[in-house]
Amino acid sequence: MPKNKAKISKQIPKFRTEDEEREFWANHDLTDYLDQFVPVELDLSKLKPTTETISLRLPAYLLMRIKEIANSRDVPYQSLMKIFLAERVERELQAKISAK
Repeated sequence: MPKNKAKISKQIPKFRTEDEEREFWANHDLTDYLDQFVPVELDLSKLKPTTETISLRLPAYLLMRIKEIANSRDVPYQSLMKIFLAERVERELQAKISAK
C-alpha cells in the first residue's frame, strides 16, 4: 500500500441504544472518525477561580472534633467545614428574609 494514499474516512453508524454505541467504541478507534467531528472553540481566558484561600484560627479541640466528624462521614475535614458554613449561612439568610 503506498504511503501517500489518503486515509478513507469511515462513517459513524447510527446507534439505537447507548449500549450499542458503547460496544462500538469499545471495539473501534476514534482516530478513524476524527474528520467527522466539528471542533469547538472555547475561550477560558476569562474564567476566575471561584474560591479564595483564607487563614482561620480554631481552638485545637474544635478542629479535632471537626476532623472526627469528617472521618466518620468519610469526607475531608475542609469540605465538611465548607458544608457546615454554607448550611449556616443559608439558615441566617432565610431567617433574615423571614424577619422582614
